[in-house]
Amino acid sequence: MLTMHVGIDDTDSPRKGCTTYVAALLVEKLSRLGVSFIDYLNLVRLNPNVPWKTRGNGALCLRFRCDENLAAEIMELVINTVEKNSDIDYENTDPGVVFFCGSQVPEELTVFAKQAIQGLVRLQEALKLIRLVGAEATSFNSGRGIIGALAAVGETLAGDHTYELIAYRVPENYGTPRRVDSASVELMDKKTTPLTFNNFDVEKGRVLITPRGPDPILYGIRGENPAIVKRAHSLVRTLEPIERWTIFRTNHGTDAHLRRVDSIDAVFPHQPVVVSGTVTREPKIIPRRHVVFSIRDRTGEIDCAAYEPTQDLRKAAQLLIVDDIVEAFGGVRPKSGECPVTVNLEKLNVVRLASKVVFRNPLCQRCGKHMESMGAGQGFRCKRCGFRSSTLKKQAIEKKRALKTRLYVTSVRSQRHLTKPLSRYGLEKSCQPKRMISGWFGVNV
Repeated sequence: MLTMHVGIDDTDSPRKGCTTYVAALLVEKLSRLGVSFIDYLNLVRLNPNVPWKTRGNGALCLRFRCDENLAAEIMELVINTVEKNSDIDYENTDPGVVFFCGSQVPEELTVFAKQAIQGLVRLQEALKLIRLVGAEATSFNSGRGIIGALAAVGETLAGDHTYELIAYRVPENYGTPRRVDSASVELMDKKTTPLTFNNFDVEKGRVLITPRGPDPILYGIRGENPAIVKRAHSLVRTLEPIERWTIFRTNHGTDAHLRRVDSIDAVFPHQPVVVSGTVTREPKIIPRRHVVFSIRDRTGEIDCAAYEPTQDLRKAAQLLIVDDIVEAFGGVRPKSGECPVTVNLEKLNVVRLASKVVFRNPLCQRCGKHMESMGAGQGFRCKRCGFRSSTLKKQAIEKKRALKTRLYVTSVRSQRHLTKPLSRYGLEKSCQPKRMISGWFGVNV
């Protein structure tokens, strides 16, 4: 028996397609050939800040055992399926497929995957590594999808991970409004939270499991284990048919993209970071109600921005004052025109609050009422009793801060795929699953 890892990326475009759907089709086709899956489909979200990212920037890997005599047939089947279901005619769609055979994924591929999730890698690096580890690759157009396909093979999700059950539409419904009963999603959320997350925005009364584009996905339910997402799936009532559904194991909701850096001078454009600093400039509100402030350390200064849709995160940023110490989590936007390099905040950890001191006029020594100033350097007088003093000074009073020292996360409706929600803290995993549940995918029509 041969252990095969098949990575796929960049099959979709803004107008149609979905790489997870290609992988779901392959699960059905490979099962008919008699392969034995050793893991759920791996859905690996890559660095969401790269300029050339795909719509969801997710790459897929299928891992299974098969008869050695089937290897050539399987490779041909995969390539044909990718070609048939990719929007190859679209200018920026560059599908890539990587085949690696071996019971253990080489460490070089694991390192490459981490770099693709947290930083930038080039196609030449991927091609060189493919030759080094003895993998095979097929590509279309520029072949940039090989990068993500190789990263998906290398990311075995050995640490923290979550699951997502994705249900797909029948083709005749592509591009039409998704018909899912909102009340059933709200009920599902109440029954399965916190083992599922980001299902329903209570504040806006909005369903979050349904995407908006023309892709084949009807909905996706994210959770901590395959059994809970399957149960949640059974609780959702749809008003249109489901063609198929599949459970994925993924790095969604894990903060896998964020890399902690030691100093501000180690922050570079297009990279998701966690960086610490002291607030040096009071937050200001710019057009569209975005909040911008600056932090500094011994090596430099950088702007941080909390955008209006982030809600609680933006409100927290607005309450910062000079000398607060914070950790900024987010992707780094490059300099553009008059806008400097900026951390676009996904999270804000308020580490230490500075004292906020306000100065008030002194109390009258006769009647106890607050006095009024008679002018710069001229002392104070009491309007009630007429008492005057040239020696009294304004009193320094420490004002209580509305901001708390804690972690603030962007609102659920604006969280990226990789952003770890507050509900997941304490639920992190440290190893791969030992076994798979039965019935982890289904084909209905």
